[in-house]
Amino acid sequence: MDWGKQNRWSQITKPDGRCFFLAMDHGYFLGPTRCLEKPGEMVTPLLPYVDALFVTRGVLRASIDPNIKVPIILRVSGGSSIIGADLSNESVTTSIDEVIRLNAAAVGLSVFVGSDFEHQTLNNLANLINSCEPYGIPVMAVTAVGKELEKRDARFLALSCRIAAELGATAVKTYWCEDFHKVAENCPVPVVIAGGPKCDTIIEVYEFVHDGIQRGAIGVNLGRNVWQDAHPVAAARGLQALIHEGLNPAQANDLYQTIKNDAVPA
Repeated sequence: MDWGKQNRWSQITKPDGRCFFLAMDHGYFLGPTRCLEKPGEMVTPLLPYVDALFVTRGVLRASIDPNIKVPIILRVSGGSSIIGADLSNESVTTSIDEVIRLNAAAVGLSVFVGSDFEHQTLNNLANLINSCEPYGIPVMAVTAVGKELEKRDARFLALSCRIAAELGATAVKTYWCEDFHKVAENCPVPVVIAGGPKCDTIIEVYEFVHDGIQRGAIGVNLGRNVWQDAHPVAAARGLQALIHEGLNPAQANDLYQTIKNDAVPA
């Protein structure tokens, strides 16, 4: 990894090699999303706890204070919606000029392995990497499954992650699953865990994140399980402590409960 790319990568990860990316790009295919109606107001109290924001250029320009110190991972694929025929029919939506103009530390794009648009989205990734490499901009591949959540098993996710890495992705975002080590061990680049739909309880989130990190992930890129929680600051602080301070799920949950009950400052 050359100096510029390594420098950008170091902006979005901590010296311990781990990361907490806050995903807030959901509107690019879901439209208005509960608790994300006003992205700027939602994210402001969470900024002290996260390492980077995963966001589209539209929300970045319209809702994010340009004076923030938290680096940006720019979502650069899209073109389909939740009510369309196929979520996997995506294209690259943002030029390399825009990426540089917005001072993004990295970019992210979805690939849909096994879908009707597999070839298209994998070529999107390859072309994006070709555009970003001359400027030292890291590319995070997102192994999306569209509406078919049952695809989230180790065999499928390992296949998707390995193909993304083979094409040159700097890192891969994928779902947690049983036997997650089979995914991480077979991917030669860093793996970060996606959140997926909101869990019923925060302890469930802490448990799958902790398990994924123990099995080889470097951190998370999730959103709904933080900002749709009844106590998002407590949820974010618990995740930060679990990822960077070595807390186990029970300890992270205790911290969450303490902050929720206003016993100590966040």
